[in-house]
Amino acid sequence: MTHWFPAYVAIGCNVGDCAQQLRDARIAIDALPDVCCVAGSSVFRTAPVGKTDQPAFLNAAVGFLTTFAATTLLDELHRIERTFGRERSRETRWGPRTLDLDLLVYGSQCQQDDALTLPHPRIAERNFVLLPLVEIAPELEVPGVGGVRQLLERCATDGAQRITDFKW
Repeated sequence: MTHWFPAYVAIGCNVGDCAQQLRDARIAIDALPDVCCVAGSSVFRTAPVGKTDQPAFLNAAVGFLTTFAATTLLDELHRIERTFGRERSRETRWGPRTLDLDLLVYGSQCQQDDALTLPHPRIAERNFVLLPLVEIAPELEVPGVGGVRQLLERCATDGAQRITDFKW
């Protein structure tokens, strides 16, 4: 019997045609074998974090079911990033991105090793993650961290702007 796990991924971009790259990234995720997208959030324009001398980001989240193991899923997400021109080994930390796919939550799994940290280690600090995540999974409990609504209440959301005319 195959077991399907719920997973949530943050999608971000601030280089190129970001709206189209978000759409194409969601299509690429949904096209993976053993993945079924079930929800896509609104898109938000947010200020960059860490390295602030760069363009604003477009950010969204997708929720899906998968039979992939978490590390296999992460490998697939990184492969998709590479098809969009991202080279993690050559980029500046928190710098510009053609595509950023972060595995936020994978079922109730907690993991911390060289390959993967689950849930995402900075999920509770990031309005650009929590705003879209609350839209698609308002009752989600982030393992070991708390409910996404409560996390968002503690996170500054000023400067984040919902893009009302974005269509998946």
